[in-house]
Amino acid sequence: MQISLFPQPTDRAFDSDVYLSEQSAAIVQRMDEMGGKLYLEFGGKLLFDQHASRVLPGFDPNIKMRLLRQLKDRVDIILCIHAGDIERKKIRADFGITYDADAFKLIDDLRDWGLDICAVVITRFSGQAGAVLFQKRLERRGIRVYTHGVIEGYPADVDLIVSDAGYGSNAYIETTRPLVVVTAPGPCSGKLATCLSQLYHEAHRGNQVGYAKFETFPVWNLPLRHPVNAAYEAATADLRDVNMIDPFHLQAYGKTAVNYNRDVEAFPLLQRIIERITGAVSPYSSPTDMGVNRAGYAIINDELACEAGKQEILRRWHRYACEAVMGFCDSATLNKVGTLMEEFGLKPEDRDVVLPARRAAEKEEAEELAAEDAPTVFCGAALKMPSGEIVTGHNSALLHAASAVVLNAIKNLAGIPKQLHLLSPNIVESIAGLKKDILERKTISLDLEETLIALSICSTNNHMAGLAIEQLKALRGCEVHLTHLPAPGDEKGLRQLGVNLTCDPKFATTRLFVS
Repeated sequence: MQISLFPQPTDRAFDSDVYLSEQSAAIVQRMDEMGGKLYLEFGGKLLFDQHASRVLPGFDPNIKMRLLRQLKDRVDIILCIHAGDIERKKIRADFGITYDADAFKLIDDLRDWGLDICAVVITRFSGQAGAVLFQKRLERRGIRVYTHGVIEGYPADVDLIVSDAGYGSNAYIETTRPLVVVTAPGPCSGKLATCLSQLYHEAHRGNQVGYAKFETFPVWNLPLRHPVNAAYEAATADLRDVNMIDPFHLQAYGKTAVNYNRDVEAFPLLQRIIERITGAVSPYSSPTDMGVNRAGYAIINDELACEAGKQEILRRWHRYACEAVMGFCDSATLNKVGTLMEEFGLKPEDRDVVLPARRAAEKEEAEELAAEDAPTVFCGAALKMPSGEIVTGHNSALLHAASAVVLNAIKNLAGIPKQLHLLSPNIVESIAGLKKDILERKTISLDLEETLIALSICSTNNHMAGLAIEQLKALRGCEVHLTHLPAPGDEKGLRQLGVNLTCDPKFATTRLFVS
């Protein structure tokens, strides 16, 4: 079914049902074209693809899992994880957990959806202690684990790679179904190498197999400098990915298609490797040919998608600015996103919640500077409601700014006057006493996670607190900005509420250790 791009205006940018139909049909068609088994490299997030749902409003962040569930009787799933990522405890930013923990979570999530992992592959393994422990933990739970070592001369030495000393040295992963999805917690996890290694072993067994790639971004049939594609560049600025016109596709078909530098640069070599493995001419004339992405055909409001793409560029800039001040990101990454902002005429304050948050902090500082219990650093927060209204909050002796803004937001949604308190003074004082006198904390003000627990306790005998709690789920997807880096309890609480958080690159305290 061919669907024209942007057929009608709507309040959504993306139609997930159309996408599901288009995408499943494209994958089944590619399986039929291969005539045997298809190894499908799954790029991006298999679950909770929040980037896609932000830049394409209407995109179901779990659409890939729905897709796999439709094909469950025909699919095996292999999970790859880079041994180096395990060893250095690389973090998945949207969950705040390490890649190895995310692998455990992904296995559990798949099972919740009625799917299971066929095997886990630890790639570029050279005996790293963390990777060995990870392997043992999985094997003790009955999960098959394979290790693939580093191949010398990879990827340039094709003669060595496509030999018993190259891909042949990797363990063959037994699969039984015609579609093998190869996925990972994040990029550069060894998915492609695992697919090619499997192709090598399958060919030596006389099996007819093929390879294809499924990645949502960049969207190949959108313009090169479309904001949605530019947002992908912003999201991968730390990897130095750059979108470009696929020159192989242009030469083969006379048509423009968007791809990114790593795929384009690797294509000639990948084509040689596939041909060497299969002993036949590659079925692909371009890296775009290898893809089965149909996201572009489900965009139904280009104007909304463009604005969402620009807002994501702003979010990424704020995130990298915070990572830079913490030492997690280099200046080149921040400058790259800054260049994208200049391209689209954006500035940090173009995010609606930035200036209101800063004004909230400035107002509190002006009013409370002379107070004895005034905080040493004045922090503000702003939250954009589903209605478009912006509510603010600030820190105090008893509450963090994130706590204040969430309480104000749910009061607003529940129709509770702002001046009425949801938290019982006795409970707040009890928690403060616990923190100060028993746990010997330096500060007693409640972070968001503590505030939500206190609110749930108060709801047992406070009807208004109960009404307010029911509104928390309405905050999912709302935009939030803090004038400071969040404390761990604030960050965790906001992540659990599912808001889109950005912050100013400033510390909320002069203390170096924050727990």
